[in-house]
Amino acid sequence: MKKEGFSSQIGFVLAAAGSAVGLGNIWRFPYLTAKYGGGIFLITYLVLMLTFGYALLISENCIGRMTGKSPIGAFRDLCRGKGTLGKIISPGGWINAIVPMLILPYYCVIGGWVCRYVFSFATTPVSQFGTAENSGTYFTAFIGSTWTPIIFFLIFMLISALVVCFGVEKGIERFNKILMPGLILLIVGICIYCMFLPNAKEGLIYYLKPDIEKFSYRTVVEAMGQLFFSLSIAMGIMITYGSYMRQEDDLVSSVNHVELFDTLVSFLAGLMIIPAVVAFGGAKAAGNAGPGLIFVTMPQVFGSFTGGQIVGFVFFTLVLFAAATSAVSLLETNVHTIMQELHLSRKKALILCLLEVFIIGTITVLGASVLKNFHPLAYIESFQNYDILDTLDFISNSVLMPIGAIFTTLLVLLVIGIKNICKEIKHPEKMWYREWVFRFCMVFIVIPCLLIVLLNATGILH
Repeated sequence: MKKEGFSSQIGFVLAAAGSAVGLGNIWRFPYLTAKYGGGIFLITYLVLMLTFGYALLISENCIGRMTGKSPIGAFRDLCRGKGTLGKIISPGGWINAIVPMLILPYYCVIGGWVCRYVFSFATTPVSQFGTAENSGTYFTAFIGSTWTPIIFFLIFMLISALVVCFGVEKGIERFNKILMPGLILLIVGICIYCMFLPNAKEGLIYYLKPDIEKFSYRTVVEAMGQLFFSLSIAMGIMITYGSYMRQEDDLVSSVNHVELFDTLVSFLAGLMIIPAVVAFGGAKAAGNAGPGLIFVTMPQVFGSFTGGQIVGFVFFTLVLFAAATSAVSLLETNVHTIMQELHLSRKKALILCLLEVFIIGTITVLGASVLKNFHPLAYIESFQNYDILDTLDFISNSVLMPIGAIFTTLLVLLVIGIKNICKEIKHPEKMWYREWVFRFCMVFIVIPCLLIVLLNATGILH
């Protein structure tokens, strides 16, 4: 059987960028920026992206290209013959493989919510769900119903499945070549529109002006945490996509472009959302919007001005594009792992993955309705109010991902070796300083940062 792969370097870049650009960029990045000092958060995030994020991103792609395997197979092959050390580090592949299997079901649930709002803006007057009085009630009533969220969850899941069914080149690569440019065009268009809203200038200043007084260790910790969401680190995705890369492709250049795409979309998302929210409700509204930014606050924004119905439809279409590209990468990672570990065809592996997503996703949907009183972590005081979706998100993003990234770092440092992985990276001479950054960060920066993220997430640093 011919090994699947991307047909070109641009195919890899757009697919990897599509994976990195997701819901985390559109809703999480803007409200974190607003909450943690505007421009000072932007600067902190950019510095971490070029150091901490770059080191992990290029490591995972290297591991994938060196082995041509899924996370489990890659760790197993590289640790083979390394004695006790290899046996200790090898399970890291399982952690990297389990993470996307936990994330995808609830990600499809949230993707279903986005589908619902695209449908609502297309068919229902925004006045019925986009005012301060009814936007929260509308969202709560929707996710609290039984069948409607399941239907939209299934629609989103099947969209992702259709793309993955066609394989890497004809499915994932072609899909991202269409959606990523479309996403950029939509976000730039909405940015320009929102910049001319009344009071938007105040929002622009609030977003870009560094607020030194809000800078603290929390700013750094939250920026590091955002990098996991934003770059698809420790999800097995970049190992999988790295395994599809051609040996002749420039790895450094590819990763640079992925960083650029991801940072650009995050920045533009803030430029699109923060001025609009400030124009609607003032600076306080931007800082306090939180996770409800997309589904509660933004419909209020669109309901507050003429033409908001159309802009809202375009906005949620944009969010749907971002969600779909990330969901496809999560599903492809799961399918690739099942194909290699169980020696199944793509279609059989896809069916198994969809069955898992359907079961866990349906339970997650019901966690807001018939299972709303079920709190899996009720025995832990700090997390006793977490519903099923919150629990899956906490376990995957806050616990397993930092641990998985620690295993990846140990694999690079103790098993592969910095010298060997730098040979795989094949740095052009003009990019020598990035190799120095990579070496320094992997040895001195990454593991301490990961431990801080892990301790913060579990509440130990609070």
